[in-house]
Amino acid sequence: MDDAVEDAAGADRSARSRRGRALVTGAGNLIGANLIRRLLADGEQLRVLICDESARAATHGLELERVYGDLRDRTAVEQAVRGCARVYHCARARAGFARGGAARRELYEANVVGARAILRAAADAGVDKVVVTGSLAAVGRERSDPSLPTREDVPYYPLERASPYEAAMAMLESECWRAAAGGLPVVVAVACAAIGPHDYEPSLTGRALRAYAEGRVRSYTPGGGEFVAARDLADGHVRCMGAGRSGHKYIFSSEYLSVDDLLDMFEAVTGVPRPRVRLPAPLLGGLARVGALVGREPAFSRDVVRQLRLRRRVDISKAREELGYRPSSIHDAVQEAYEHLLARGLIEAPGRRGSAPRRARAPQRSVGDAARDAARRGTSSRG
Repeated sequence: MDDAVEDAAGADRSARSRRGRALVTGAGNLIGANLIRRLLADGEQLRVLICDESARAATHGLELERVYGDLRDRTAVEQAVRGCARVYHCARARAGFARGGAARRELYEANVVGARAILRAAADAGVDKVVVTGSLAAVGRERSDPSLPTREDVPYYPLERASPYEAAMAMLESECWRAAAGGLPVVVAVACAAIGPHDYEPSLTGRALRAYAEGRVRSYTPGGGEFVAARDLADGHVRCMGAGRSGHKYIFSSEYLSVDDLLDMFEAVTGVPRPRVRLPAPLLGGLARVGALVGREPAFSRDVVRQLRLRRRVDISKAREELGYRPSSIHDAVQEAYEHLLARGLIEAPGRRGSAPRRARAPQRSVGDAARDAARRGTSSRG
């Protein structure tokens, strides 16, 4: 970073500290926990809405203001928003491995009703801007050629088979656009599958890494998808707040990984040999469903297996060109996630398994793979 960029960054931090407090919801999930640490490092004055034990754990020892309540509690939400100049709405719920009407209702209320409450409170309080965490699940695919990288302007197709979570995230986006049409500056930061440290909730990728480290991943299915380092996603939220256009969304990814790439990274980091048994996706999805029914949480849910089968790729050129977004290393993010699991005592130290972890190495990739990734990002360099 040159002197001019450093001076600009310092001036930006000073300006933020003068603009008043920022509210962050979802501090207990992977995205929110990394975002609050980024904002504190930037000198922001923060308030967080604490809704559960994961949020308490994620904010323990941090210098910030805490407000306790539920997103569906109008009074608590209004109290949280009051006096804040900016809002980062990162809170979202997944059904996880639960099924049934109660789980679907929880998804709707936590994601859609909760977002509506935050957006209305922000509009009433005259908040300068709101950045909402979205999901790639709510971004459409090219109908003519699903293998093409998806962009922000590809509409979500509501009649395609979708999980309750995907439907809820699409409805959440609709709430954002309704608020933006009403005059509230709103930007959506679209998250791909995130991985990194401070995963208190934990995320689906965090659960998969923990299951792998414990030797519980004994088979897999071919596939792939877009992954984003938690630090990159936090950076994307900050950039959306600074330069994102209201009524727009921006996709954030660090790298496309095949399932084989991901397992190679897990093996390099943990020292645990990767599984060699490849199962057809329908069979692995069926096993995941049975595991959920009998109370045994699978490493990969049926919905995750279905998403990996799609091998979705994204085009992040909009975030690069409009926001200056530059993705970092997904390999380092996996390493950091693993080290954080160790530090919290959620997995055994490597020495107890008789194998020391190795620094994650990038999987071997062909020249053609590198060229395709460069083309979709509109650049010949990752920097």
